[in-house]
Amino acid sequence: MLKNAKAGRLLINHIKTGAALCLMISATTAASLDVTVTIATDDDDLRDRVTKSIQLDDVKNEAGGPEILAAAQGDYSRIIGALFDRGRFGPEVSITLDGVEAASIAPISPPRDVQQAVITISPGSVYQFGTAEIGPRPPGTMLTDQFRSGSEASVAVIREVARTTISNWRNVGHAKADVAGQQITARHEANQVDAEVTIDPGPRLTFGNLDIKGETIVSNKRIRNISGLPRGDVFSPAELQRAERRLQRTGTFSIATLTEADEISEGDRLNINANVVDATPRRIGFGAEISSVQGLTISGFWLHRNFLGGAERFRVDAEVSDISNNTDEINAELSFRFDRPAIWGPETDLYLEGGIESLNEPTFSSDRARIALGALNRGSDTLTTTVGFGLETARTEDAFGKRDYTIFTIPLTAEEDRRDDPISATSGVYAKLGLTPFLAISGTDHGLRGTLDLRGYRQVGDRVVFALRGQAGALWGPEISNAPPEFLFHSGGGGTVRGQPFQSLSLQAANGEDTGGRSFLGLSSEVRVSTAGRLGFVGFYDLGYVGPEEFPDASTGEWHSGAGLGLRYDTGIGPIRLDVGVPVTGPDSNEGVALYIGIGQSF
Repeated sequence: MLKNAKAGRLLINHIKTGAALCLMISATTAASLDVTVTIATDDDDLRDRVTKSIQLDDVKNEAGGPEILAAAQGDYSRIIGALFDRGRFGPEVSITLDGVEAASIAPISPPRDVQQAVITISPGSVYQFGTAEIGPRPPGTMLTDQFRSGSEASVAVIREVARTTISNWRNVGHAKADVAGQQITARHEANQVDAEVTIDPGPRLTFGNLDIKGETIVSNKRIRNISGLPRGDVFSPAELQRAERRLQRTGTFSIATLTEADEISEGDRLNINANVVDATPRRIGFGAEISSVQGLTISGFWLHRNFLGGAERFRVDAEVSDISNNTDEINAELSFRFDRPAIWGPETDLYLEGGIESLNEPTFSSDRARIALGALNRGSDTLTTTVGFGLETARTEDAFGKRDYTIFTIPLTAEEDRRDDPISATSGVYAKLGLTPFLAISGTDHGLRGTLDLRGYRQVGDRVVFALRGQAGALWGPEISNAPPEFLFHSGGGGTVRGQPFQSLSLQAANGEDTGGRSFLGLSSEVRVSTAGRLGFVGFYDLGYVGPEEFPDASTGEWHSGAGLGLRYDTGIGPIRLDVGVPVTGPDSNEGVALYIGIGQSF
């Protein structure tokens, strides 16, 4: 029987060598072993932790005598370790094999067969910290209340305090901080543990060179520019993680990791090792989405990573939508985008994008070409902003006749994404503001188009998520009759009000034909309920508004709404979505059922 931790450790050091020897000189046939465990405690959590630490129960059906003895002798230290983690520093542990204490059996003479193992554990009293000291600590850091004289003693607490103290030193530049010594003494007569841990902070270091290794055709200069590792600055684990993420988000590398050098360089500099491996340079993909109202949408893309040898991305997308029995209303678009990372510092990328499209929407048709050049900046891990300059030209036909227009645009966006999962969020918030000032070259007037998208998620319990989305849009400047029809707003369909026909909510021109509005409001709400398996269920209600005014006042325009139920199937990488919606209120409230199928949550 083992009475204390020191004896347990000494015994286990002896057993490890003996167990290896007995396996070399003896072999037996595995037999079924009956294992009985008795733990003298009413603490269910402690009982569960100790039971999980016992290995004998795992090998009882597939091990012979030597293996059973090795597992039993190893279980002494595993059981004691579990008890120490819960403040039980004076336990009594007995493990008998066919009535013989396992600790007393010589490893070189193991039993050929074991029929019964009995494990009896008396955890003993909960110990408290007498002395609880760790240091030195960085200025201004505080110890947790769990590591104080009088608190419940635990090896896990000591381990966590040491880890936290080392982490605090690293956060202020001492990258090689480590435990220099420890003195842990159990005073059994007082049921107390004295713990003294000494930390060696080491020197305060600065970032040194970035040493690059791996299989890549990207130049070392570009890798250093993209990582943005601040050579000469004080070491920071957070900055090291940001540099690693910058390399990973390019998509150019299948492996991109940054690790600290083992040795400190001259001048208290710490070099960083970069291991990078290029990903497959080209990729293609396809997608499809179907709606009983909007028809079938088919899309595809071609992607080239490391397009010019500097970790650039070039992507071409093609999409054909509104495929239904009426082939005259098919929409088609071909677009491209080029991104070059780290063009002005590590957080700013250059982009060039453009495309051509042919639109046949319910209230207008348009053939349009566009191109834009701009910069994307990541102000933080969650905030992204863009600014660009673009040119658009189009030939359109709507309620006001045929028109051509050409405009110069300045697209601006700000996006804050704090969702836990962009594909199927259960918590967090998302916000995106878009502003596009435009200067008329011909065919329209100067103006400004703005959009706002707000989303929030809250999980209740393990299986219910409430999701809410608000949208707003406004067009300032040109009158409806003179505005680019692509800049006007509609409501209805999968992206706004499910259950209502696509873009069914609009305004009427003087000639009685439908046209878009200069303002828009949208509200979507969902209750998502998951099951123990892969299925989930959704109930939703959507509301939409379109008005003639420049800023939505919710009074001069038209409202409509839709509601329905949905089914989700979790594929592991995102849910497959099936929504069935019906109109509730509005001009088209007598329309039938609408069906939507796609990948990912609706928002």
